[in-house]
Amino acid sequence: TQTFKLAHAVSTTAPYHLGAEKFVEILTKLAGDRFEIQIFPNKQLGSERSLVEQLQIGTIDLVVTSTGPLGGFVPEMLVVDLPFLFRNTQHVDHVFEGPIGKTLLASLQKASIQGLAFWENGFRNLTNNRRPVIQPEDCRGLIIRTMENEVHLESFRFLGANPTPMAWGEALTALKQGTIDGQENPINIIYTHGIYDFQENLAITAHFYSPALLLMNLKKFESLSPSDQKIFLEAAQVAGRYEKEVIRQNEAETLKKLETLGMRVTRPDRSLFRKAMAPVYEKYQSRFGEALIQQILDTP
Repeated sequence: TQTFKLAHAVSTTAPYHLGAEKFVEILTKLAGDRFEIQIFPNKQLGSERSLVEQLQIGTIDLVVTSTGPLGGFVPEMLVVDLPFLFRNTQHVDHVFEGPIGKTLLASLQKASIQGLAFWENGFRNLTNNRRPVIQPEDCRGLIIRTMENEVHLESFRFLGANPTPMAWGEALTALKQGTIDGQENPINIIYTHGIYDFQENLAITAHFYSPALLLMNLKKFESLSPSDQKIFLEAAQVAGRYEKEVIRQNEAETLKKLETLGMRVTRPDRSLFRKAMAPVYEKYQSRFGEALIQQILDTP
């Protein structure tokens, strides 16, 4: 039996973890007990960035991560982080399961990483403790924790906010202590990490779509036989569809729970936010390529 380490940075109730368990289940179904996958959740082996670095050198075999830390390794991966690039979940699936998704996965190989499949974090929404956010102006001056992602930082600067990149563990402490005003994340993260305990306002802005990826060390992947490579890719894709389902089915229900737990929910006009953040496209289109951005926007 060949043993592999799979790591991620979130809790065992989070969709990443449920997806990882599903991946193991499907792999076992397809390959019998030839592979043993040990799952290390909850930052046991480090933060997302550190997990990706360990994946590159091969001390960890598989990682589930957001695209956040990947920009440093594969700059074009950050194209997916542009604000309001994706209209809805159907658009997301058409892009990532089609040729664009395949090209982006292949681009990881130059960083010694095999992209197995796109998973999901979800559409990101804004929480804060200062005031309800109804229009872009309401973000002025808010100290907002963002991922260590320059596209996200720039986008929030165009709203007049004061974005501050932080690792997630530090962010939770800063939110509890009130040294920052807010953060932005998908509904499932806001719920599973108890953000409602110390943030009262939640604006459904869906400003960024946040994909996730199941990644494998390239050498480890290439050491598998072609038929086993296929099994890993298939298990990753099936598990990814399951993981997305979990997020999407629970979203409405989770939002209700957050309201019951005392969060004030606003539903701003997203077109106003899109307009406010639009200049970020001009800033980055030369780096990502106008054609790629257009191709994503034009995907039905």
